[in-house]
Amino acid sequence: MTLLNASRTRHRRLGVVAAGAGLLAALLTATPAGATPDPGDAPTADKAVSARVQADAAEAIAAGEIPGQDEIVHSANLEHLVNVPKDALTGINSDLAFQGRYAFAGNYDGFRVFDISNPRAPKTIAQVLCPGSQNDVSVSGDLLFLSTDSSRSDSSCDSTTQPATEKSSWEGMKVFDISDVRNPKYVAAVETACGSHTHTLVPERKNVYIYVSSYSPSASYPDCQPPHDGISVIKVPRKAPEQAAVVNFPVLFPGEGPDGGGNPGAPTNPGVSKTTGCHDITVLPEQDLAAGACMGDGILFSVKDPEHPKVIDRVQDNVNFAFWHSATFNQKANKVVFTDELGGGGAATCNAAVGPDRGADGIYDIVGKGDKRKLVFRGYYKIPRHQADTENCVAHNGSLIPVRGRDIMVQAWYQGGVSVWEFTDSAHPKEIAYFERGPLTTDALSVGGSWSAYYYNGYIYSNDIAKGFDVLKLTDRRTDPAQRVRLPGLNVQTQPDYFD
Repeated sequence: MTLLNASRTRHRRLGVVAAGAGLLAALLTATPAGATPDPGDAPTADKAVSARVQADAAEAIAAGEIPGQDEIVHSANLEHLVNVPKDALTGINSDLAFQGRYAFAGNYDGFRVFDISNPRAPKTIAQVLCPGSQNDVSVSGDLLFLSTDSSRSDSSCDSTTQPATEKSSWEGMKVFDISDVRNPKYVAAVETACGSHTHTLVPERKNVYIYVSSYSPSASYPDCQPPHDGISVIKVPRKAPEQAAVVNFPVLFPGEGPDGGGNPGAPTNPGVSKTTGCHDITVLPEQDLAAGACMGDGILFSVKDPEHPKVIDRVQDNVNFAFWHSATFNQKANKVVFTDELGGGGAATCNAAVGPDRGADGIYDIVGKGDKRKLVFRGYYKIPRHQADTENCVAHNGSLIPVRGRDIMVQAWYQGGVSVWEFTDSAHPKEIAYFERGPLTTDALSVGGSWSAYYYNGYIYSNDIAKGFDVLKLTDRRTDPAQRVRLPGLNVQTQPDYFD
């Protein structure tokens, strides 16, 4: 049952407590024949919760304070058009990219391609089995890029898990030719230090540069040694992608000692992640500007020379931010929204116990000009609906909704659902629409919900970890002008000038 404008009082008691023979991909049309995902990339197991937490969740549902298990609720201005369940790829759904009438959906087991020419009836046209978390995906022209951030036996799509302590293990970037989008071809692999948790494209006419974000080095990992205080830069020639290679490793956090110069984390800053690399980077190619969410630090840097990015400013929030996760510019490039992934996406943090300022978005104004620009904190945003303590919920991936004169974005919050919110007044952000499902279960903390929620050519697309691919339609006078903006494609971390 779907409830419109569901009125629910959230009691504070909730939550108190390389190219060649080795490159092989399996193209799937339905269920895989013979090929199966590697168990090393299986979804995380449910976490036990106390009897009190179980009872609280069940009571909250009975009282109408939260949606029932798998029940859908949403604001009146946000319509749920369709859900496409998982098919051949049963792993964790991850990020999304778009090109023309196609949506490319990452999954820990590979990626899926949808024809969204009719957003109310998406059609699966390809599924590629190529296991390796977290399979962050982006596209540019005839090329698709896939991140591998789990230690594998080799670079092929038939690889198996292998300890990172073994020198022969592989992690990094994979490149596919999608000139025939129904039949992607695996054409290149590039190993990168500490793998590729996420990546960001800086596209040029002849080449595509890739900024590879990765972290968590160890002296016991031959290919992921500390200090790991920068990013890998890969250059991919469009006409010869098999020549893709790492061309630089710029150090973003210079400093003395084995850990570099990033945030030291605990015990200096309790509850804050030590900076050992970046989690995600968003670039504004037209502005030669980028923002990096780098564990314990947020940075602003210039990408005028894409092979040699230059840090302009750096900020920390050692009171409320635990893990700087991602970044979104506003259209005027005078603000950045950073997200804090408190609990790593696997914890229940949308509750009264955690409060409104942790596991939230941090809104920063960009003041000054050129290389003297500074990031200045203005406010926090967090969804106003408490979730059960059996629901993982925290700020995650989102995108700008292009409306002149307003700063509005849509954002995924895992089991907190999808939130549309405005930050035109940086210090006083507010939600204007939402969509969410009830908890996956009331018996344990189970990981699920929206990983990415992005606005593309009039619709919101969400990749739900457990439930599949959702399409939403937003109808609101504040956002309706965005429906007139049409893009040829969208990689959210390569943020476009929507009005150019």
